[in-house]
Amino acid sequence: MATVVTTVRRSFSTHWYAWAMVLPVVIVLAVLVGYPLGKGIYLSFTDANEANVARTIGVNHIEATYKSVGLDNYWKVLSGQEGHFYPRLGWTVVWTASCVFLHYTIGLGLALLLNRPMRFRALYRVLLILPWAVPAFVATFSWRLMFNEKYGVLNAFLTKLGLGSVDWLGDATLQKVSAVAVNVWLGVPFMMVAVLGGLQSIPRELHEAAEMDGATPWQRFVHVTLPGLRSVSGTVILLGVIWTFNMFQVIYLLIGQGAGSESEILVTYAYRLAFQGIRDYAGSATYGILILSLLLVFAVFYRRMLGRSEKEGVAVR
Repeated sequence: MATVVTTVRRSFSTHWYAWAMVLPVVIVLAVLVGYPLGKGIYLSFTDANEANVARTIGVNHIEATYKSVGLDNYWKVLSGQEGHFYPRLGWTVVWTASCVFLHYTIGLGLALLLNRPMRFRALYRVLLILPWAVPAFVATFSWRLMFNEKYGVLNAFLTKLGLGSVDWLGDATLQKVSAVAVNVWLGVPFMMVAVLGGLQSIPRELHEAAEMDGATPWQRFVHVTLPGLRSVSGTVILLGVIWTFNMFQVIYLLIGQGAGSESEILVTYAYRLAFQGIRDYAGSATYGILILSLLLVFAVFYRRMLGRSEKEGVAVR
């Protein structure tokens, strides 16, 4: 312990300017991230709800009466006694995998098209980035209007074709399809821009050498383009998984109060526990910590897998 303190003191005296520059960021992160996270961890070990937390009613202040329950909340959730975690986890995984897959594949296809010489390429890039530039809540509400059963554009188009209107946001399956469609529309531009940057960083000489060796376009794509995009792809897919797993606004704003148990993902259910009905703060905090833990475990294993594949790729070369 003394050695650590001595090392920190020596570092501070030598690099005091760097410490001074970093300190404001550390303070902001501690206030905005550290304190809420610590509070959430603490609440997850209690039975806190709206009936036993501290509150003020008029001029009367009621003290908190909740108590520690240890790991009971985690046991109830993970053992299935609570009955909601695993069904929502399954849909959350399907939601995340389908959205990220479509994000990446469509973004990759558009990036390949925009990386080629064509007329009005700059205009196409601007138009394709627009969904990313529009605030997510504005775009989601716009899509909600288009999905409206009576007055929506989509049902008006289907009616014109003689197919009849569809209750996009009323049926559980169609709710899921609609949510995936909206999230894909919102997320593709980011993937496209990131992958396009990766494509432009691949030396053109590699493609030219492969073409001179008689490689077909597909072979050049598999053996030159995809390996050249490995580092970019690994990063954007990881970010996409984290963002999509926690994509609260699309599910909540698109479906709103009509979201049934089959359409809710983990983060929207955690919100409902804390802010709707009988507010279960301990249960919501437990869900939040479990979501964080799942994403941390995934990130660690995913990065290790990427590191192993990169080493194998270097060894093959």
